[in-house]
Amino acid sequence: MQPILVPGGTGRLGRQVVSRLRDRGYPVRALSRHSHEATEGIEFVRGNLATGEGIEAAAQGIETIVFCAGSFNGDKEQVQNLIRAASQAGARHLVYISVVGADRVPMASFVDRAMFAYFASKVATERVVADSGLAWTTLRAAQFYDAFLLVAQQMAKLPIIPVPSGFKFQPIDTGEVANRLVELALGAPAGLAPDIAGPQVYGMDELLRAYLQARHMSRPFVPVWLPGKAARAIRDGAILALDRAVGQRTWEEFLADQVSASSSGSSLP
Repeated sequence: MQPILVPGGTGRLGRQVVSRLRDRGYPVRALSRHSHEATEGIEFVRGNLATGEGIEAAAQGIETIVFCAGSFNGDKEQVQNLIRAASQAGARHLVYISVVGADRVPMASFVDRAMFAYFASKVATERVVADSGLAWTTLRAAQFYDAFLLVAQQMAKLPIIPVPSGFKFQPIDTGEVANRLVELALGAPAGLAPDIAGPQVYGMDELLRAYLQARHMSRPFVPVWLPGKAARAIRDGAILALDRAVGQRTWEEFLADQVSASSSGSSLP
């Protein structure tokens, strides 16, 4: 059985994809910029997607690739380097993780691009994947709870928390996205797969308030009105997928689990 290559296999999403593939009995090759010791069923290879270093070797003997190495700086060049190596190696299926609403958030001004370029970078990379010549699957997922946790941790350090007015999110558990990516990777190439989003819609104030309550903290909020067409699109629901609320775990349940984990030695930051 040929291994499945997971670029970003040591990141938040990638780790969970790797472990699920291994649990199903598939050999996995995790690509990372840093060295790691191999574990049962998992081969770690070192490579740099941005420069292309080590990517050709990592792609050798691979049929399926699950790209989990996304960043807020954009994925386009990384995916282009990966596609070149994958094509030369004879890979058959590239699975790419994108974001809900990537094609619905307009970049009409400098303000839009400065604040929300992440969406434009995702849709640009989607086009690269679709035009790659490889069979492909792209999954657009809502924002991860882990990402909101990092944001909340930083904002809670402020004496007064600025909150974007009218912004609504439908975040999802990272593990549920990993489950879906594994299903797609093990199936036939699907092109643009149905979106995946969490079970509830929250305002940014609701997400932050739930975090503060979990930490037994209190902070005043100040609403901030963000300008531009991109911000307006988000207020209008561009990054929601109400008909694809397939996630089961809520933000409150995620936070409760984080608090519960504190009893094992580390507290919720």
